[in-house]
Amino acid sequence: MVTIDHDAVLAARVLLLGSGRPSQAELAGACRVLAEVSPKVYMPKLVDAVLALYYQSRDPKTDLVLAEEASRAARRMEADAPNRTERLRRALDAYQASLFAVGRRAEGRVVCEELAEAGGGGRLASVLAEEGRFKEAAELDEESARNGGSEHSFWDRVRWAANLEGAGLHDAASAVFRELLEESRHGTAERRTSLAIFTWELVHFSRMRDTAGDGASGTGARREALGVLEELATTGEPENWSCILSWWSTLFVLSGRAAEPAASPEFPMPPFGTERGWSRDVRDRFHGMLPDLEAEATRLREAGRLPELADVQRRISVRAVVRDGGHPYLFKERFTPYFDDAVTLARRLPHDNARLARALTDRSMFLVAARTFEPAHADLAEAVALLHDH
Repeated sequence: MVTIDHDAVLAARVLLLGSGRPSQAELAGACRVLAEVSPKVYMPKLVDAVLALYYQSRDPKTDLVLAEEASRAARRMEADAPNRTERLRRALDAYQASLFAVGRRAEGRVVCEELAEAGGGGRLASVLAEEGRFKEAAELDEESARNGGSEHSFWDRVRWAANLEGAGLHDAASAVFRELLEESRHGTAERRTSLAIFTWELVHFSRMRDTAGDGASGTGARREALGVLEELATTGEPENWSCILSWWSTLFVLSGRAAEPAASPEFPMPPFGTERGWSRDVRDRFHGMLPDLEAEATRLREAGRLPELADVQRRISVRAVVRDGGHPYLFKERFTPYFDDAVTLARRLPHDNARLARALTDRSMFLVAARTFEPAHADLAEAVALLHDH
């Protein structure tokens, strides 16, 4: 039996009804008291107030306490509470993020499962992908698309295709990605989709088909991309698009997954295929590999082992793009050295058309992101010729 402190209830009501503006902490405190006596009215308000404190906090331990409280309150809301599902999703999302941030991964996954039951399956799909459980993640993506939970956007399709590919289901992954390509193809014709985005998608699809052993489809996609790039080099984008760097960075980072250690529950890796929703522990681990990679690059350079050096340098570039690839400020100046150095190094590799074509393609797509279309076309044209000759 709950003992009600009537003085506290009165003080809370006075605070909320007063002419002054209570602080966020005072508001949360008042809602805590009143939610016990009038849960139908004040439990939803308690969720909002505690989450507001959570969003203001910068301390992981405080974040966890607040997110757990918000989740408890959200679960206690009555079935007909206003925006119950949306509030529950926000609270659970905050709770799982806080658990991952402090390294409590197993508990975080359980909360993600609860979040998926509330309609937020995308986060669970990312967590499963982090642990190498790609088939399960892809099944969630498919369920979301089938139930109308997905808007079939670039982000949804790329993540779904990436998870299918991670599970070794290359043809199924390509089928999903082909739908995205068709939508983009129509979109560019109607000026609803950027030609740059369509180019990135075509090049990524060519990589997917090469990996699947379907060289003919890979070549066809590259040649189509080269045609789109020729149009960009000649006339530019027909529309003025806002910052679209995230489209490029997501696909470039995804293209580096095969070079990284395999993901597992014991060694989680980023959910390649999405730039959003990486668990804090996974992001920290991924960036934490950088010092070892840089030391390895130094050893390889001194030993003259250039092919391996080219591969390690690309892994370093991927991490730079994860960190800053979506930021437009001084974008070209910051990233040009990574891609120029990769091409310079690849040209020193005798008879290694594959690595040179990869470096040229990477630089071409970067130059598209930097809106420098003529050099981008030249790089991709050389890459296509190298792969065709090969």
